[in-house]
Amino acid sequence: MAAADQEPHASAVRPRSYQDESYLRGFLGYVGDFQKSGVLQDVTLEVEGRRFPCHRLVLSAASPYFRAMFTNDMAESRQKTVVLQGLDAGMFGEILSYIYSGTLHVSLDNVQPLYQTADLLQLDYVRDSCSSYMAMNVERSTCVDLYKFADVFSLDNILNPCLQLIDRNFAEVASSEDFCSLSVNQLSEIISHDELDVKEETTVWEAVVRWVHHSREDRLDYLPVILPHIRFNLLTSDDTAAVLEHPLVREDPRSSEVIRNMVQKGNHPNLKPRLGMTTEMALLFSERSNQMLCINPQAGKFFKISCHHR
Repeated sequence: MAAADQEPHASAVRPRSYQDESYLRGFLGYVGDFQKSGVLQDVTLEVEGRRFPCHRLVLSAASPYFRAMFTNDMAESRQKTVVLQGLDAGMFGEILSYIYSGTLHVSLDNVQPLYQTADLLQLDYVRDSCSSYMAMNVERSTCVDLYKFADVFSLDNILNPCLQLIDRNFAEVASSEDFCSLSVNQLSEIISHDELDVKEETTVWEAVVRWVHHSREDRLDYLPVILPHIRFNLLTSDDTAAVLEHPLVREDPRSSEVIRNMVQKGNHPNLKPRLGMTTEMALLFSERSNQMLCINPQAGKFFKISCHHR
């Protein structure tokens, strides 16, 4: 058979794609060099009076916030200088450094404002990195401050370990300056926990007193809202009487009324002792009722609950 009549031979060599990692690194390096040397910059961002010359293309590629600003028919897309409101100039400088270099520098001093800036500019990597950094640095000295921040931004990976640490070290944490900076809702959330490691409910009351005294004129009105979270069924009658005679309570008839109503109604007798009290409980088992009872030696009361061991 003639060669011309033969079928063409199919090549066994398949096409493939190549990824030039050095190109990617070099490209980002050149972009950073352009920023440092001021080459090809086409927009200036102004934050708190500071001016940051930048490249629209680079900003748009890095941030959905800037992408919307510069690629849609917004006034900013045509302006040479764009004023950004609600940002910290120092943190914006850190963000720009990340955008042009890919490197992010995070510390306890800057992590919260850095997160807030990244949240506004929709920079997921920066936001997630800050969140992870805070979660890794939850300890006694930071737990209240990080809890307050996590509560505002609903960061459960930080919120939950902070609350656990506050519960386990409540007496120590409650004596700190940070504790007094909690909002009324945050304070109420904490002192409502069964897991508070306190030996006596008076510890919770004393923490509330310190919180109110920290800003007495502004916070005294909140006392009637906070009091229902204190478990008066775990206090002795003498302790309750002392609370009623406290100047903060005596000066606010509403607070006195709340306490008296709670005591008269038993303050929800089914409320459990706090975690730290369970080690102080005596257990009794009644064959007749087939119930396990706990006695709080300090309060001198019975509680029909299941006792927990730490």
